[in-house]
Amino acid sequence: MSFTPATTAVGQSPSALTRSTMTDADSRTEAVRRFYTQAPFPGYGARDTLTTLRARGGRSEFARLLDQAIPDGARVLDLGCGTGQMALYLAASGNRDVVGADLTRASLALGAAAARRFGIDRVTFVETDLRRPALRAGSFDVVLCSGVLHHTPDPAAAFAAVAGLARPDGGVLVIGLYNAYARIPHRLRRLVARATGFRIFPRDPVLNDRRAEPARRDAWLRDQYLHPEEHRHTVGAVQRWFRANGVCYLRTFPSALLADAPLQGNALFTPAEDDWWLERGLAQLAWMTSLAREGGLFVAVGRRA
Repeated sequence: MSFTPATTAVGQSPSALTRSTMTDADSRTEAVRRFYTQAPFPGYGARDTLTTLRARGGRSEFARLLDQAIPDGARVLDLGCGTGQMALYLAASGNRDVVGADLTRASLALGAAAARRFGIDRVTFVETDLRRPALRAGSFDVVLCSGVLHHTPDPAAAFAAVAGLARPDGGVLVIGLYNAYARIPHRLRRLVARATGFRIFPRDPVLNDRRAEPARRDAWLRDQYLHPEEHRHTVGAVQRWFRANGVCYLRTFPSALLADAPLQGNALFTPAEDDWWLERGLAQLAWMTSLAREGGLFVAVGRRA
């Protein structure tokens, strides 16, 4: 894979790591690093295996579509990979080389340990700041950056740095962000939670389902209710990011079309049939209910022209 010397690979032992160069990292980024160092997200269960990892990924329509759309032999970057569950899922099939990169060493160490335990050898974990990624520009066929940019001080500037990592002749960018409309119900829940000293979380579907899994429940609570940095974005705003960085907009997941047919095969990387601002707005309003279990997270897909 294509790394620069400033990138730190996570090997057999976390003690072998050295921190990436971050001399100008501001206090907000450091707060995010500390947040995930205290509680890496998401965690692994003691009984997790490659089989359970694949089964968990298979229950996610987005993960299945992404796996089907990425061709064999592709070079894939999961930037802001956290504990690396998606990176491992994608590396477990398809003869792909996958890099999982993240700001937090504790998260990467969990991903590297899981890769060894599951016997996945086509994945490498590296520590880097996505605002100044120590990875070779234009060297990846697919760049996935989901649930990350909205936790940076300047998401638009961070996207510009991320976009340059995809191949300039057709590399695909898959960007997951909190949606400005879909996040409204959660923001109201968060107001109630804070007002009640985090004793009441009205109608949170994930917390209710995880009552029997305290560790996973606490991880969701921290990530969704206590995160020190959060921004929210519309599809139109992300399209403007794409245009400003030479990226052709393809589609969103879920679809921003009200009556779009279910995606099949590699359709995640194909253009949507239409893009009308009014329909796009109505679709985002509908996400307020349909994306409740995802915390209002949607995915935008684009291709460098």
